[in-house]
Amino acid sequence: MELPKGYTIRRFRPEDLPRLLEITDATFGPVSIDGNMERLLGPFSPGGWRARKREAIAEDCRAQPDGVYVAVDPRGAVAGYVTTRLNPATSVGWVPNLAVDPAHQRAGLGRALLAHALERMRQAGMRVARIETLEQNPVGQKLYPRLGFREVARQIHYAMRLDGAGGEESGGSSSES
Repeated sequence: MELPKGYTIRRFRPEDLPRLLEITDATFGPVSIDGNMERLLGPFSPGGWRARKREAIAEDCRAQPDGVYVAVDPRGAVAGYVTTRLNPATSVGWVPNLAVDPAHQRAGLGRALLAHALERMRQAGMRVARIETLEQNPVGQKLYPRLGFREVARQIHYAMRLDGAGGEESGGSSSES
């Protein structure tokens, strides 16, 4: 997969993490389960959806740092990233996160990052790759099939308040005795 002119892809370095978190903040709000929960249920944790998503990205970087790749622009700044998890026991590679800074979007960088991750999975002996996207993410819904992914299932996520805020303390109520 051809990279936009002047860009390179390399492995994640620990000093990249702050930039990955900035990109996360700029891209995942409209297309994250954490953002959806907060919009529906209101704030419920310190730092909101951003803190929860940032922790997920940091965990990807801690768990399998060799499976995190960054795209670097011609000036040397990180412009996007992809995180992967490999399970040799099942031969399945998973792409939990793919993000490109809005200033670098629409140039093929996300496609190049994903193609790079898939090639690394092949080299590591993975036989299947999986990725997920939300219904409200039209970019992912178009990109992933173009790269060969096939829809396997649709999943519905539910959430509820347990602290009584918003009148949703219990999972269900019934007027029947």
